[in-house]
Amino acid sequence: MDVATLYEAARSAGLLTAVTVAGSTVHCAFRAPDETVLDGFALSRDYQIDYPASWLTLAAGNTVEVAGNTFQVRDVRAIGDGTERRASLSQL
Repeated sequence: MDVATLYEAARSAGLLTAVTVAGSTVHCAFRAPDETVLDGFALSRDYQIDYPASWLTLAAGNTVEVAGNTFQVRDVRAIGDGTERRASLSQL
């Protein structure tokens, strides 16, 4: 089973979030985990989306919209065998 099939099943189950890029909407795994910064004295939100590489092409500097909020892509990395991507985002 390929990664796109798994993501399609997750989308059908309502587990993914709509992400709009250049007027097109795809469903991605959106995460906003807290990260400890300043030697443990503060928390910072680290926004990320995971998606099949065949669904979306992103590069640093692109903007995306998630749940009405605009984010700029900081970095895109391949996950696993390269068929899946993880984009790190900064909220604008």
